[in-house]
Amino acid sequence: MTEQQVKEIVLDIISVVAPDSELDGVKSDQPLRDQLDLDSMDFLDIVMELRKRYKIEVPKEDYPHLASLDSCASYLLPHFSEVGADTAAG
Repeated sequence: MTEQQVKEIVLDIISVVAPDSELDGVKSDQPLRDQLDLDSMDFLDIVMELRKRYKIEVPKEDYPHLASLDSCASYLLPHFSEVGADTAAG
């Protein structure tokens, strides 16, 4: 799994959680909530989808690590390694 693959997974989850979000042109180094007008419920839904789809638990204190696509990829990549490639494939 690469950081780019993790970013694609996050964008896929966002497309489900917030289907009206315009994902083209999302800047990977800027806060997702600002770019996509995501509210706190959208954010929690993203965390829940990560748990449901990939068995990745994100503790509340780690939520700031999911601010941008870059920080999501850095934070989540080791977690995908822990759960294994089969689970990460979806």
